[in-house]
Amino acid sequence: MSDRVKGFPAFGKGVRRARSWWGRAWLQALEDTSLDQAPLRQGRKYAHAGLVGTITVSPGRLDATVYDTEDTYRTTVHVTELTDGEWNRFLGQIAVKAGHLAALLDREMPRELADAAADAGVPLLPGIGDLDPECTCPGWELPCRHAAALCHQASWLLDADPWVLLLLRGRDQDEVVAGSRPTAGVLATAAYAEPVRDLPGDPPPGDLGPLPEFEPAPGLDVDVLRLLVADAAAKARDVLATGHWPAPDDRRDHIRLAATVPALRDRLDADPRAVRAWRQGGLAALDVLEQPWTPGRTDTARARAAWDSGELPEPTVWRNRWTVHDRQLRYGRDGRWYPYRDTDGTWWPTGIPHRDPTAALTDTDPD
Repeated sequence: MSDRVKGFPAFGKGVRRARSWWGRAWLQALEDTSLDQAPLRQGRKYAHAGLVGTITVSPGRLDATVYDTEDTYRTTVHVTELTDGEWNRFLGQIAVKAGHLAALLDREMPRELADAAADAGVPLLPGIGDLDPECTCPGWELPCRHAAALCHQASWLLDADPWVLLLLRGRDQDEVVAGSRPTAGVLATAAYAEPVRDLPGDPPPGDLGPLPEFEPAPGLDVDVLRLLVADAAAKARDVLATGHWPAPDDRRDHIRLAATVPALRDRLDADPRAVRAWRQGGLAALDVLEQPWTPGRTDTARARAAWDSGELPEPTVWRNRWTVHDRQLRYGRDGRWYPYRDTDGTWWPTGIPHRDPTAALTDTDPD
């Protein structure tokens, strides 16, 4: 069996609890994702009763056979793998402090490491909707009791070995160690090999004299130049903070500048709908404007529950777009609702995104 596919024997009967903070965080994500607490309680009982067979862990998925009174079911829980860029940022956080890798090798997950990863935009621990269940049983709940049982036993695996979480996110222990140690080793070797140098003395005081007169070149708008310099500095700060250099996209950059720098709005050839979307929700709102998508079962069930709880009119649904007369809500990949309104046959964004579809449906402020 590959190192990236690991099998764990069945636990058998016994009442257990997640003891580690990362195991409890896993269960919290399960509870936050669930739309019904009853299957969670049943799943906990199934886990304690030893009804989950051998668990197989591989990048992006947990698999197990779960036994029930009437049949046996194949259950899978999907977890999104980290991208190469996210892994690079995470490995960089491990390399920052030697104790991080030592703790992982000692089967501990430092909170400081997880917090630093989150600050760098790396979703190490699952959140709402990150555990995506799939089961051969006829149940409609998300998760069903079989997937809940598998998730409960997975928290016990995580308790004993946080490398299980990293494998689910896409890399095994050897890959993580190989990716983090060279960086830390190179930095340490360079630091200790560098000879100690004396600091230079202060320069002699002197009179610099008057500053030269400066006249901007003809046609140069100094105010606009100042804004562009500030924008470049902000982008550089983001790159330093995240370690991620965004792919060049001139069209989206024009939209961003037109939305955030009013003085440039008339000079840039940017779609006004796209500019308005960016002003109301940034890149995520622009994606909602331009890219319809089909939510999975979990997202659809969560969206329907939120809609029904607000007692809203029955919508016409196409992919992620829920339409009521001349109003439309677009359900984003971030779980928020983006309001739109039909103006002369064109759907325009009309406000900021909301978690509550009722609030989004009544938002008509275009700014």
